[in-house]
Amino acid sequence: MSNRLKLEDSPYLQQHKENPVDWYPWCEEAFEKAKKENKAIFISIGYSSCHWCHVMKEKVFENQTCADILNKNFISIKVDREERPDIDKYYQEVYMLLNRRAGGWPTSIFCTPDNKPFYAGTYIAPESKENSIEGMGFIELTKLIADRISQNDEQILKNADEIEHFLQQKEHPKEATVLKEDFAKNFMHQVKNNYDTRYGGFSAAPKFPHTSTLGTLLIIDKLYSDKAAKAMVIYTLESMKKGGIYDLVDGGFCRYSVDDKWMVPHFEKMLYDNALLCELYTNAYLTYKDENFLNIAKETADFWHNYMSEDYLMYSASDADSKGEEGVYYTYTYDEVYKILSENGYENIEDILKKININKDGNFNGRNIIRFEDDEITDLFANIKILLKKIRSFKEHPFYDKKIQTSWSGMMIKSLFILGNIDTGYKQRAIKYLDKLLDTMFINGTLYHSTLIHKTPKIEAFLEDYAFLSQALIEAFNSTQDEIYLIRAQHFANLALEKFYDKGTWKFSIGEFETKAEISDNIYTSPVSVMIDVLISLSALLEDDKYNHFAFKTLEYNSYELGRRPVIYPYMLRQMLRYLKGERVVKSNVKNLESNAYALKSLDYPFVQKKANEDENYMICGDKCCFATTQNSNEINDIIKNSF
Repeated sequence: MSNRLKLEDSPYLQQHKENPVDWYPWCEEAFEKAKKENKAIFISIGYSSCHWCHVMKEKVFENQTCADILNKNFISIKVDREERPDIDKYYQEVYMLLNRRAGGWPTSIFCTPDNKPFYAGTYIAPESKENSIEGMGFIELTKLIADRISQNDEQILKNADEIEHFLQQKEHPKEATVLKEDFAKNFMHQVKNNYDTRYGGFSAAPKFPHTSTLGTLLIIDKLYSDKAAKAMVIYTLESMKKGGIYDLVDGGFCRYSVDDKWMVPHFEKMLYDNALLCELYTNAYLTYKDENFLNIAKETADFWHNYMSEDYLMYSASDADSKGEEGVYYTYTYDEVYKILSENGYENIEDILKKININKDGNFNGRNIIRFEDDEITDLFANIKILLKKIRSFKEHPFYDKKIQTSWSGMMIKSLFILGNIDTGYKQRAIKYLDKLLDTMFINGTLYHSTLIHKTPKIEAFLEDYAFLSQALIEAFNSTQDEIYLIRAQHFANLALEKFYDKGTWKFSIGEFETKAEISDNIYTSPVSVMIDVLISLSALLEDDKYNHFAFKTLEYNSYELGRRPVIYPYMLRQMLRYLKGERVVKSNVKNLESNAYALKSLDYPFVQKKANEDENYMICGDKCCFATTQNSNEINDIIKNSF
C-alpha cells in the first residue's frame, strides 16, 4: 500500500512511496501531528541518483522492523535535497555543528516534537555492529530516542535548545582586509599543498574534480603566465579524461572517484558536474589548444543532449545503479567484450583489451571499467566504442531523474554558449535550451527553482537560480548580441539584489526557510561568487557603477576569509582578481563580433565582454572609456595586453 509520497512529483520521493514507513512530505501537517502526539521527528534527506540513499532505502526503510518503530514512535518526513536545497542546507549545518565534519547523503536528522534537531547522521545501518566505528544501528538508535522522548528526557530537550541557539547566531567577519592581487600567491601556496602530483587533483580518495579550483588556476596562468598553475590544470584534466570518472563510451562525468587515480567512480552523473566540466574543458582548449580537451567538452555536451534531455529541457541526474547493483550498466565482462571484438574481425584482441584495461578478473567487482593508462586514446577506439555502446544497448539503463532545475540548467546553457564560439551548432542548441527554460520556469513574473518535466513548477527560485540563470543570459548576450538577454539578466540580478542581498551578505533562501548563502565552492560554485561575476559583467556592459558597488561590498565583506583561505573560495578569488584588474569590452558591429567569436574567446586576457555597435573597426574599452581602435582583429590581444 502506497504512503503519502505517492502524490508528490519528486522522483526521489516517488522511489519511497511503497516503503512500509508512513512517510510525510515536508508539510505543516507533519509537524503539527508530532507536537500534538509528542512524537520525535525523523527527517531523511537524499536524492534520486544517490547510491547510499538506495542502500538505506533497501536496508532500513523497506525493513519492516525499522518501519514499525518509526510508524509507532516518530513522524517521518522525506525531503528531496535537489527540490528543497534550502531545507537541505539548514540540516547540513546541523550535521556539521553536531559532528564537526561535513555531512552527505542520505542525511538522517532526529528532532524533538517541536522540531528542534538533536541528532544527525548520514547512512545508518539497521543493526548495531560490535566494535564498529559506524556507531549504533538504526533499530537500537530509534528505540532509544523514542524512549527518551516519551519520558521528556531533559538532557535531549536541553541539547536541542542549545543547538537551535547556535544555529540562530549570525556570524560576522572579524575585519575587512584590503583586496590585493597577493591573495593569488596564498591561493597557489595552499593549492600546491593539496595537489596530488601522481594522479592530479587535490585530495586523496574519494576524489572530486574541484572544477572551480582548476578554473581559477587556468585564470592565474592566463594573468601571470604561472607554469605551476598550468601544469596542475593540464595534468589533472589529462588524468580525468583517461576514463573511469569520465565515461569513455557514452561521454559525461561521474560525480567523483572512490580511488585516487580517477578509475573507479561513484557512477551517478549530475548535470552540475557535467556543465562545469564542459565549460572547464572548453576553456582549457581555448587556452592550450589541445584538441583532446575540445573532444571531451563536446562529448560531455552531447551526452546530456542525447541521453539526458527532452524537448530542450535538461534532466538533473542519472543513477549509479541498475538492477539494484552499482555500475552494472557502465562496466563490462571480459567475455562479452572479447566475443564482440572477435565477431567483428579484430585481431590481437588481448592487446586491445589490455589497452582499454579489461582483464578476466576485472577492476571493479569482477567487471571492468574502461580506462586508458596511456596518455593518448588511440584512433582504434572510435570503432571499438561503437561496439561497446552496442553491448550497453542490451542492458537496463540507470534511472533518469527528469527533474528540471533552473540553476543547473543555467550552468550547462552557459557552457554550450562558450562551446558555441568554437562550433556554432552548440550556440544554436544553447539558444533553444535557454528559451525553453525561461518559458518553463519564469511564469507570470515569478522565477521557479525546479519542476518535473512537463509539470507546472511550484517551488520558487533560490539565490542560485537567479545567479546561474543570469550568468547564462550574459553569456547568451555575448554570443548573440540579442539585447533581450542582457535586459533579462539585469532584471534577474535586480530581483536577486532586492530579495537576497543585505550589506555585503547574501541569503540563499527567504520566506519559510531563511538560510545564509555559502561563499565557499563546495558541491559546485558558490552562488554568491556567481552573483559577483554577474554584477561585474552588468557594470561593464551597461556602464552602470551601481553593480560594481554591490560586487565590491560583497568582496569587502568576505575579504578577511578570502585573503586567509582563498583555496576554499576559488571562484570568489577569480572575481576579486577581475575586479582589481578591470574588465575589457570589445565593441564592433555584429558581423565582426560573430565572425571572430573564436579569436575573441581565445584572447590571453580572461576578463573580456563583447558589445555590438555600428562601427566597422574594433574599439577596446575599459572603465568609463574606450582607449584604442583597430581595423585588425589580430591586434586586439596585444592592445589589451599593453593596456595594463
